[in-house]
Amino acid sequence: MAKEQTSGKVMLEVVTPERVVVSEPVSEVVLPGIEGEFGVLPGHIPFLTALKVGEMTYKKGNKVEHLAVSWGYVEVTHDSVKVLAETAERAVDIDVGRAEIARQEAEKILTAGKDDPEYEKARARLEKAVVRVQVAKRK
Repeated sequence: MAKEQTSGKVMLEVVTPERVVVSEPVSEVVLPGIEGEFGVLPGHIPFLTALKVGEMTYKKGNKVEHLAVSWGYVEVTHDSVKVLAETAERAVDIDVGRAEIARQEAEKILTAGKDDPEYEKARARLEKAVVRVQVAKRK
């Protein structure tokens, strides 16, 4: 992955096991860390944190892009943000209908109660589906 630095920008790279989703200089990034949402601007103090399911945004010029991300890690340096996520989908790539169906199916399992062996998996699927629907509506 190319490492280019533009004044007032950080190099954002979002990678999943399947592909590179984003690789471009941006002016701001906001991510869902396990300790809460955090923002990164150029010159940020370096750190490493885990990523949870949530909405990620980044700003390029005057345009804000939205992604649904799930689980992984984020490495921040003074001039870059590297996101290694299990999944990452741009708002324009999310099928709202499929995400709604996944949400409904997960909710159905959760209403059965904690005795259902699929309960914990359904909780995770519900969380992911809700974020996907939320991000898809930002197209």
